Amino acid sequence: MAVSPTSGSVAAGASATTTVSTTTTSGSAQDVSLVASGLPTGVTASFSPQTVTSGNSSTLTLATTAAAAAGTYPITITGTGSVTKTASYSLTVTGTTPTPGIPDIDIAKVQAHLTEFNTIATNNGGNRRSTSAGYRASVAYVKGKLQAAGYTVTEQTCTSGCTSGSGNNLIAEWPNGDANTVYMFGAHLDSVSAGAGINDNGSGSAALLETALVLAEKNPTMTNRVRFGWWTDEEQGLNGSEFYVNNLSSTEKAKIKAYYNFDMIGSKNGGYFINNLNSTASAPMKAYYDSLNLQPEENTEGQGRSDDYSFQQGGIPTSGYAMGASARKTSAQATKWGGTSGAAYDACYHQSCDTTSNVSATHLNRAADGIAYTLWKQAVSGTTTPPPPGCTASNTTPVTIADNTTVESSIVISGCSSTPSATATIPVDITHTWRGDLVIDLVAPDGTTFRLKNSSSNDSADDVKQTFTVNLSGETANGTWKLRVQDIATNDTGRINNWSLNL
Repeated sequence: MAVSPTSGSVAAGASATTTVSTTTTSGSAQDVSLVASGLPTGVTASFSPQTVTSGNSSTLTLATTAAAAAGTYPITITGTGSVTKTASYSLTVTGTTPTPGIPDIDIAKVQAHLTEFNTIATNNGGNRRSTSAGYRASVAYVKGKLQAAGYTVTEQTCTSGCTSGSGNNLIAEWPNGDANTVYMFGAHLDSVSAGAGINDNGSGSAALLETALVLAEKNPTMTNRVRFGWWTDEEQGLNGSEFYVNNLSSTEKAKIKAYYNFDMIGSKNGGYFINNLNSTASAPMKAYYDSLNLQPEENTEGQGRSDDYSFQQGGIPTSGYAMGASARKTSAQATKWGGTSGAAYDACYHQSCDTTSNVSATHLNRAADGIAYTLWKQAVSGTTTPPPPGCTASNTTPVTIADNTTVESSIVISGCSSTPSATATIPVDITHTWRGDLVIDLVAPDGTTFRLKNSSSNDSADDVKQTFTVNLSGETANGTWKLRVQDIATNDTGRINNWSLNL
């Protein structure tokens, strides 16, 4: 008998999970009854299932109350059949959850959604590819759950850029909170044709769905608006999310203050990765992982490879969780997080073995709880941390960029009592027919310039729709800030549509 992982860290009030595996070493398989001992006050154990036939596995969930004392506790798991075997698990309780009132997402319910996705694939040719009946059935399943919970749900047909025959994007909005301040959470719902796609990306889709259902169940007072998206045709090139972003008006884009993406958040040998780790948008995501002492790292493997990139290109701040795909875990990461050094984060990436057995309940549980934490911090009354007054502003007045000219667009910051941060963000939306012609600078009130983009004769693509991150910690906040755009060549013109400054 063995457990994997052999240790876990959890905030008091949350849950940790581990997989208990059994093996028949001689003779015939037999029933093995599982119990856990050594539990401290405030910690309870449950097995799913309680009894297994040797050779099979069970999920152990260690649930803690808010009163559980911080510390590290050795837990003994005993399996009794014709003989008795034991395995050890080390549970670290780090203290109370970061903010009271933020719910713990029930991992068993997330897993139930994964089971449904797996069944849908099995009943529809073995996959949930965007063009398949399996994908359309997945959309119907998620949509039905959301509508029953009270969401405003729409299906968006991707009429350009998607693979022929692709199913729809699914958009759900909770109808409370400031409609001009939107935080969006998304995951792609399609799989590759090789299999059911349960980690990639049933994991993100299921965690997002359960978080949405818990929000509806709790029905808290909302400060800001929350919107969810399940994307089609990600596996064929981020096509569904790109279509969604490209069809937003400049006004609608400006309403979305951050987009959070969740792709492969249950990798069995995974790590704790955050997109744009040090950005303003990622702050609540990192705060939750920090509360569990997980020491997250930047998601370098996933940069530009999932749906957050579509929003990033659209000038919308982004972040999100991932646990890794085909890249291999380093020895330092294995020391820090557990798992196998030198092995892929997900050994079944884009393969037929990506089923419900290819998901780490511990990783998935932590990510789901982090999604809820981020949502509550960004949008729920009583848990939101408002930005310092006057430290964020936008300019939505268009400015024409003619050939061989330099133009400027200004933002006045006043009443900001905070020092600009080392990770200030500047979302920029510029239309241009050859963006390689453009040099873009941010000019501080004292005249200091910060280069955001250089020109490039090799960059013939259209438009600049991007969020830049700049260290402005040495600057004074209040005064006139300028976005300076220089067109260094002829034959191509454009327009500054809008830009924002988040100090």
